[in-house]
Amino acid sequence: MKRIAFYLFYTFTKILALLPLRLLYVFSDINRFLLYYVIRYRRKTVATNLRNAFPDKTKKELKAIEWKFYRHLCDLFAEIIFLLHSGTKRAAKLCTFKNVELVNGYYQQGKSVVAAGGHYGNWELYGLFPLYLKHTILGAYKPLNNRLIDEFIKKSRERFGCVTIPMYSISRVALKWSQEGKPFFLGLINDQSPSRSHIGYWSTFLNQDTPVYIGTEKIARKINQPVVFCYLRKLKRGRYEANVELLVEEPRLTKPHEITEMHLRALERVINEAPEYWLWSHKRWKHIRNVTNNNTLQEEK
Repeated sequence: MKRIAFYLFYTFTKILALLPLRLLYVFSDINRFLLYYVIRYRRKTVATNLRNAFPDKTKKELKAIEWKFYRHLCDLFAEIIFLLHSGTKRAAKLCTFKNVELVNGYYQQGKSVVAAGGHYGNWELYGLFPLYLKHTILGAYKPLNNRLIDEFIKKSRERFGCVTIPMYSISRVALKWSQEGKPFFLGLINDQSPSRSHIGYWSTFLNQDTPVYIGTEKIARKINQPVVFCYLRKLKRGRYEANVELLVEEPRLTKPHEITEMHLRALERVINEAPEYWLWSHKRWKHIRNVTNNNTLQEEK
């Protein structure tokens, strides 16, 4: 059954990817109508997340962000399908990369770089980093249940030069490469909701009490290499700009959770600039924190 699912998935995405991106955006507009009005995909989750994140905005303002978000979400589906099968030149047209000289400068010094990012814009475009950076690019990913689809997507992400590493192995691999003196650029997406057992820190993010992964900080402090924040600006349909900004050069000199707060505040700033491009359909705040007798407990909503 999984093999059938893979061939259906591959054939469907391959046919769509042959179409010009501008035509895929026509389908995207149709899908937005269906997703929003007919299927009503996670509308309650999106509306709740937006209302809690921006308590000072009016209902009209929130509704406008919500409608723009669904447009971007459908565009994102189209762009990901496009990227799955596109060659280098075709894919590279989607994004320009700014400030790469900062990262390449660290390569010249023999230093690795830990990059924090989020589900903002089209994060799959980070897979194009090998076209612009001298480091070996390491990307963490969560394996899919369907092995055939997982292998296909993994190969697709690696065809531009990335090395994809399962999330559960990323810390061990980063430490090993660092000990062997191999400069790498490690990309980590940090805005997922941790499972109950992986909640190591709580912060305020988008006006809400939020559990946060601290893996980026742990790895950075362990190997003591520069940490940068990566984000994408959507200039227009089919055109993005990737940016890199330095957070800290020597992580071991920082206080506990300081790096985590740095990349949280950076992501929060970018989201506030254009909120429609963040993944509001994600159930980011499914845990709440109860504090009893100075013990922090997590419970699902």
